[in-house]
Amino acid sequence: MKAVTWHGRRDIRVDEVPDPVIEQPTDAIVKITSTGLCGSDLHLYETLTPFMTPGDIVGHEPMGIVEEVGSNVGDLRVGDRVVLPFNVSCGHCWMCDQQLYSQCETTQNHEYGTGAGFFGYSKLYGQIPGGQAEYLRVPYADFMPIKVPEGPSDDRFLFLSDVLPTAWQAVQYAAVPDGGTLLAMGLGPIGDMSARVGLHLGYRVIGVDLVPERLARVAGRGAEVIDLTKVDDVGDAVRELTGGRGADSVIDAVGMEAHGSPTAAAMQTLVGFLPKKLAQPMMQKLGVDRLAALFASIDGVRRGGTLSIIGVYGGQADPMPMMTMFDKQLQVRMGQANVKKWVDDIMPLLTDDSDPLGVEQFATHRLPLSEAPAAYEQFQKKTDGTIKVVFQP
Repeated sequence: MKAVTWHGRRDIRVDEVPDPVIEQPTDAIVKITSTGLCGSDLHLYETLTPFMTPGDIVGHEPMGIVEEVGSNVGDLRVGDRVVLPFNVSCGHCWMCDQQLYSQCETTQNHEYGTGAGFFGYSKLYGQIPGGQAEYLRVPYADFMPIKVPEGPSDDRFLFLSDVLPTAWQAVQYAAVPDGGTLLAMGLGPIGDMSARVGLHLGYRVIGVDLVPERLARVAGRGAEVIDLTKVDDVGDAVRELTGGRGADSVIDAVGMEAHGSPTAAAMQTLVGFLPKKLAQPMMQKLGVDRLAALFASIDGVRRGGTLSIIGVYGGQADPMPMMTMFDKQLQVRMGQANVKKWVDDIMPLLTDDSDPLGVEQFATHRLPLSEAPAAYEQFQKKTDGTIKVVFQP
């Protein structure tokens, strides 16, 4: 089969690789019909290279048709149309019983001290072959697949794999009060969808970014926007819009890819070129993140407000302004999305033909797998209006 594979920093290829096979009774093989390119994939492209191996199959936003099943997959059947969560979780351990699927005890990676396994996402999360491929082996298929109805396009349901539950959790963790203001810091796919969810739930939403296409998309949905290129200080701009107080709740949807941190950017680049035996412990123990977006989020939230961090960070010793955070009496929540926890809340919005979250037009580019190398480059450089890419194997 064809699959998108990692071969080095900024070196993504499409290779012929062996077809996946059933390995356990709870496995299924899914023929992929659509699969997304996520902002987190750019971390593999650029920053987390010390934890990658040439030939790793990437991607963690897939959906498709069940092609083959093991002997113990519950009510899953060949021909079922399914979305696959990016969390690889068993569904029956203590953490899964708490609906903390991103912390599944069965698939935790004890070598690196990380949470649940993750399709297509490096040794840090189990080195499980990913979903940017023609076929995918799905473990724990008695629990993981999300069955979706026939009829509507893949775009109606594809984003249940990651974007929608990640944005939904970000908004839930933000704990916006009734009639409150939600600030979305960064308007890539997750920040954009978080803004849509916030607007759907009736909040005042302010979005911050510097890419014109991103700002226009979110403004077109009814949010207010702040163009980073036109303000001297984000916090001051937010306070001007909120009676001098700041936003009730802020979502940092940027993470380690923030602009405006040249020293950290240089550190990330340096680490990417080091031998893996040196680079891995540096990534695990040092502060190597660009923290401009996080600092701006802390500045922009009001006193007594809530900060929801959904952007992915990679450093272990990043400096945090603890005095400011304590003095402002902030509440902070963060973490990988527990995908299946939110499916029942989101599904009615996807089966509603009015498409309240605009998922059918959310992707800006729909491409064959063969164009993956160019798509990664365009997404990383934010060219050609690339906001959300969907591959169609």
